[in-house]
Amino acid sequence: MKSHRQELWFEVEERRAFLNITPRVEEALAASGIREGLCVVNAMHISASVFINDDESGLHGDFEVWLEKLAPEHPHNQYAHNVGEDNADAHLKRTIMGREVVVAVTEGRLDFGPWEQIFYGEFDGRRRKRVLIKIIGA
Repeated sequence: MKSHRQELWFEVEERRAFLNITPRVEEALAASGIREGLCVVNAMHISASVFINDDESGLHGDFEVWLEKLAPEHPHNQYAHNVGEDNADAHLKRTIMGREVVVAVTEGRLDFGPWEQIFYGEFDGRRRKRVLIKIIGA
């Protein structure tokens, strides 16, 4: 069994964004040389997420509206966490959207269902953050 570890770094200028990172994960898989196994992709920051869904702008807008209803950014003083900070909503959004994804690797490719793509969800941008890719297999 082999393993491959790679980091992706992001510094999103907006507070919130959804970035399709599928091509970068595919590049890491190609670099690994692994043909059969598992690929784990996880956000290494508590106010960011990695998730799988469709790359469709309307859906991304729906995510934004839905997440704001569940954990609105404003007013900042509605959250006990926001003492000297303003990102409690980002922590909650990350909890909803998830920390990581696991994708099967089959014949050297990410084994997706129709329309599936991997996304980095940023909920408290304007700072440098990373995503870990760990691929194990043969």
